[in-house]
Amino acid sequence: MPLVTITYVVTNIAYFVVLTREEILSSDAVAVTFGDKMLGVFSFTMPFFVACSTFGSLNGAIFASARLFFVGARQGHLPRAISLIDVKRLTPVPSLVFMCLITLLLVVIEDVYVLINYVSFVEALFITISVTGLLYMRKKKPHMERPIKVNIMLPIIFFVICAFLVTFPCYVSIEEVSVAVVFILCGIPVYYVTIAWQSKPEWLQRSFSVAVVFILCGIPVYYVTIAWQSKPEWLQRSFNCFNDVCAKLFVCVPEDLHYS
Repeated sequence: MPLVTITYVVTNIAYFVVLTREEILSSDAVAVTFGDKMLGVFSFTMPFFVACSTFGSLNGAIFASARLFFVGARQGHLPRAISLIDVKRLTPVPSLVFMCLITLLLVVIEDVYVLINYVSFVEALFITISVTGLLYMRKKKPHMERPIKVNIMLPIIFFVICAFLVTFPCYVSIEEVSVAVVFILCGIPVYYVTIAWQSKPEWLQRSFSVAVVFILCGIPVYYVTIAWQSKPEWLQRSFNCFNDVCAKLFVCVPEDLHYS
């Protein structure tokens, strides 16, 4: 971990040493601009190494996020199907599939920077709340047994950084922050109806699980059949054949043919 931290710090220092302020502000990808200026004909290697770094970070995020969904479902915060694990490898396969579907839904957003603003603000907000709880527990219960305990300055520094990541977007992009806050607030009544209400009927609990499953199943079907405009001709013909079979089976025709 210290080696990774030092590498990232040195890399960012190199950017500021080599590139001017105008070049950094006008660049769409600072690492690529740095590679073009320093590596010459080997500048093509810079996107490759950036992709490797991103892949490593994404790999860790997939492992962690899938288990967060898994634990949430085990506590009853998500459909019970997501709390299942593979019988051979003991991996939360339904949770991984659930996270994949959510990711496909987020890809719909056209402007990636808006998505970054949404995610970074919400993530920083909840991390700030978690670190605040850590500092509170360290003060109120200093002698509590803990599996790991670090110097108090580390969580304080981390809290300051996260607090900056929460407050700065409120000044720069208030619209995205407002939308993110609205989404968070919308989760409050959903939480109380689906989780906090312990005495709700069993049929209502089953309805919530079935509704989530149907919604998630509809996402890939929509993208394959509707949103994917450039799909192969053979796949489009398959859909047309399916429509013809349904028309003959149920003795029905499209509405425009019925009224013509």
